[in-house]
Amino acid sequence: MELTLEELAKQVGGKVSGDPLATVNSVATIKNATSGQITFLSLKSLRKFLAQTKATAVILKAEDQQNCPVNSIVVENPLLAYAKIAGILSPVNSATPSIHPTAVIDSTAKIDKTASVAAHAVIGKGSQVGKNCQLGAHCYIGENVSLDEGVHIYNNVSVMDNCTIGARTIIHPGAVIGADGFGNANDQGKWVKIPQIGAVTIGSDVEIGANTTIDCGAIENTVIGNGVRLDNLIQIAHNVEIGDHTAIAAMTAVAGSTVIGQYCMIGGTVAISGHLHIADRVTLTGRTTVLQSIKEAGVYSSCAPLVENSKWHKNYIQMKKLDELAKRLKQLEKLTSPTDKN
Repeated sequence: MELTLEELAKQVGGKVSGDPLATVNSVATIKNATSGQITFLSLKSLRKFLAQTKATAVILKAEDQQNCPVNSIVVENPLLAYAKIAGILSPVNSATPSIHPTAVIDSTAKIDKTASVAAHAVIGKGSQVGKNCQLGAHCYIGENVSLDEGVHIYNNVSVMDNCTIGARTIIHPGAVIGADGFGNANDQGKWVKIPQIGAVTIGSDVEIGANTTIDCGAIENTVIGNGVRLDNLIQIAHNVEIGDHTAIAAMTAVAGSTVIGQYCMIGGTVAISGHLHIADRVTLTGRTTVLQSIKEAGVYSSCAPLVENSKWHKNYIQMKKLDELAKRLKQLEKLTSPTDKN
């Protein structure tokens, strides 16, 4: 697809500096872009590449426009504008409506005529696949599953019984939706499995990364809100609720029955304990451990920053002495406190 800068600027609410009729057909990095391509500048660290760029145009802020040697589209948020333009120039291919002859589909399942089902997919009893859905090879769709319009499920995804997935949601390869939660009761040292009879409800416009798992609820459903973004390799335990438009990076684990608010941003390898409540618009930086509820919006961290190993070892030794030092400090406070005259 080839479009003029004027056409693209209208799509992102930007202003063209240079030739509005110049055309581009693809996107590239600011360092490696060539003629016919458009790039963007959103990080100060990449400004050094601006003067040498060979791109036809650069998406940037007004403050960087004067240093740009080529055409530009000036916007307030270059990364957001780039995301929209990249989507325009590189649209996701729509599959041709079809059902592969090797797919196994229960006679009671309802597949919209505009949907596509790839090789060796399995669709269980009573499930419904909506308009323009795409199911990749070797997908497993259990019984009584509902896929709304435009759901795109890639290869080797499993969606277990009774789960509901909202419109335009994307699920990447290897993800598992609705597997049993980790529920066990102890009977004199032996574990007794607690039946997991809930399901998973996923809203519209959600994206779920490769090999991420979302467990079904123990009794009621696990709930993922509208517009949520889950990266690869995330564990969402049973009965977790994630509010609309929250984004969670890779390797994070959320324990059971925790409620996460709307518009939260959670970094990679974060560990969140169970039965907590996290307020709207909370940011958790990478490797943070959350052991108590967070009642107010803000940025929270708990991990130690990187230091040289020798310094880390010394600090760790001192940290092990904190309890002893605290006890000694209390003793000193008693010795130095004023004598009770009463």
